[in-house]
Amino acid sequence: MTKQHLTTNDLFATRAEALAEDALEASTAAYDYDGDQLEREERAALRRVGGLSTELEDISEVEYRQLRLERVVLAGVWSEGTLEDAENSLRELAALAETAGSTVVEGVVQRRQRPDPATYLGKGKAQELRDIVLAEGADTVICDGELAPSQRRALEDVVKVKVIDRTALILDIFAQHAKSREGKAQVELAQLQYLLPRLRGWGESMSRQAGGRVAGGEGIGSRGPGETKIELDRRRINTKISKLRRDIKGMKTVRDTKRHGRRAGGVPSVAIAGYTNAGKSSLLNRLTGAGVLVQNQLFATLDPTVRRAETPDGRLYTLSDTVGFVRSLPHQLVEAFRSTLEEVGDADLLLHVVDGSHPDPEGQISAVREVLAEVGGDSIKEVIVVNKADIADPEVLDRIRRHEKHCITVSARTGEGIEQLRELIAAELPKPEIEVDVLVPYHRGDLVSRLHEEAEILESEHVANGTRLRAKVTPAIEADLSEYVVA
Repeated sequence: MTKQHLTTNDLFATRAEALAEDALEASTAAYDYDGDQLEREERAALRRVGGLSTELEDISEVEYRQLRLERVVLAGVWSEGTLEDAENSLRELAALAETAGSTVVEGVVQRRQRPDPATYLGKGKAQELRDIVLAEGADTVICDGELAPSQRRALEDVVKVKVIDRTALILDIFAQHAKSREGKAQVELAQLQYLLPRLRGWGESMSRQAGGRVAGGEGIGSRGPGETKIELDRRRINTKISKLRRDIKGMKTVRDTKRHGRRAGGVPSVAIAGYTNAGKSSLLNRLTGAGVLVQNQLFATLDPTVRRAETPDGRLYTLSDTVGFVRSLPHQLVEAFRSTLEEVGDADLLLHVVDGSHPDPEGQISAVREVLAEVGGDSIKEVIVVNKADIADPEVLDRIRRHEKHCITVSARTGEGIEQLRELIAAELPKPEIEVDVLVPYHRGDLVSRLHEEAEILESEHVANGTRLRAKVTPAIEADLSEYVVA
């Protein structure tokens, strides 16, 4: 009887303990819940992206290089979109790294909801990255995103090699490729703005101010001048930034004067914008014979080029080639190149060039439109020009045509579609709308010549007192012809 009683008590006690454990687990789970979690395998995986290595295997091909190129490992965090989007972004980073003059030896992507606030990849994955760097003999790690100063320092402490982010890489490419005085000033301004919040260093050279004995210092007489070196560096950088801004503002005045001169002459303007390496310079050369550098390389040309062109019906206009865009274009560059990008904002027509052979042309279009919106280019009449039609997938071209209202496919290399593009530009450019009937004296041949260049001549007749013309003109020409109007 007693034994049966004890057994029943034990059973009740066991059930009570189980219920208590379940309640504790439910309570802990409620407190530990942090939104929808990713699958464990995805969170633990550090995926290697194949096909990124740019290292040459044949030693005869690299004999001309006097120094070994910097070997880099790429690291990205896949927090949104598909895996294909993440890999495309990393491949673009590989192209940027190769443009900067390095050799890509490996690339990895980690699946996370958001980058780790301490080391970008997370402590464990940062250590795995360190193992990859050692195995590949890499000199640098490039992260596919913008790192906070603390993230960069913490990741460098783990991997033990130099760590830079996407922004620093793009700034380095711009610094290599800027040729004009204005371009160099704009890039230097962007670099200093990027560097300013990233000045670092305590150490002995900083002369860090000591506190009292309570704070761990040496007390009275030990207080130094503070972080003198960092403050002096900040002051020098701020002074340099102010000077560069004044210089760029002066250069902007020259650019505005030229633009105003073209406007006063009634010459319409067409701006070419688009993703880097989409073929903007090739298209400019094909339309005008400008002779601008063309290279299969990201950001091969940075300095804007303005060239004169003519429609099939004889009207003059200008074509402006602007700096290329890229995903996550550093805001420092957008601000520094604002005066250059304003060429787009003041244009009458925008030719938005897209690389039809790119894996994600729609992503290119979105990235460019995002930057154009910051400089007022989103309100201009836009024509999507899908370039490289000779090597693009026909299904991709059809998809873009269906999605974009004003779209044309061309090939700057073969000349396919160029004549149709010229006709489209002529149709979309603003035409003279004011009809006038004037009698221009023979001694004002300059006005007659200007009418033939900038207006649409409807009738022309030579009479005793001069040239009788009926034409459609712009408001600027109408003002100059006011005294010769026939009543």
